[in-house]
Amino acid sequence: MSEDIRVMTAQLAADPTSLVFLPLAEALRQRKRLDAARKVVLAGLSRYPELADAHNLYGRILGDHGDFEQAFDEWGIALRLDPDHAGAHKGIGFLYFVAGKLDQALEHLQAAQATFPDDEGVAAAMARVREALELDGSDAAEPSPTGPARVEEEAEDITEQVFAGLEGAENGLLLVDQHGQRLGGGLLSPAGQDVADRVAAHLAGVSREATRAARLLEMGDWETVTVESGDGNLHLASPTADTVLLVVRQSAIPLGRLAALSERAANAARAWLESLT
Repeated sequence: MSEDIRVMTAQLAADPTSLVFLPLAEALRQRKRLDAARKVVLAGLSRYPELADAHNLYGRILGDHGDFEQAFDEWGIALRLDPDHAGAHKGIGFLYFVAGKLDQALEHLQAAQATFPDDEGVAAAMARVREALELDGSDAAEPSPTGPARVEEEAEDITEQVFAGLEGAENGLLLVDQHGQRLGGGLLSPAGQDVADRVAAHLAGVSREATRAARLLEMGDWETVTVESGDGNLHLASPTADTVLLVVRQSAIPLGRLAALSERAANAARAWLESLT
């Protein structure tokens, strides 16, 4: 083990909340210790689910692993948290280039260059994309929507598919995977602000903590969690081993009805997930 990794590992052990997990995971990634890097960054994400740099780093680790689909998702989360994140734009630009979607690749690389105009890697990648566009005779003047816009469009489609016909499909039902990625549904704050992706990122950590607490208490796997508050009631369920469902309703809704709504939504989520396999 190199000295820098040893020092950072000791720092993180002494303070698990330290942001040193970012340079530690990056150092492990650069040394091709991808499994160790992944474990470190996931532990960090459980504490800082809204940290765009952590999602970007996880995307890079996944990309090195060859898991390009999930890497795209992580970079998408990073861009929702920070629309100007240069690293996420670079990553998505690379994936679009590999996929032959040159207009989209150029758009993301231009966004990355706007933040870091002296980045030679971005400049070289843009040159390759422009050269490929010229060979294709493509017109990059009107790139199609990508990045956050693309992710939002896909989320709207997914919302209709997962919870179609259920009350709260667009506000009050949220299906999340084990990494905090929104799979379907929507959630608005009392002020009308879209907070679905932020809450989804937090739910990954909540699920892990619930699982750990249940096991420490020797209660087996957790099934549901209900939270009552003055502003509203929340019901958490686990439709499958890898997903979490959040149902949010006004405090006037009885808890029994809330549980029934959650059961119907969980059934819809399971049916939708099974249809994908």
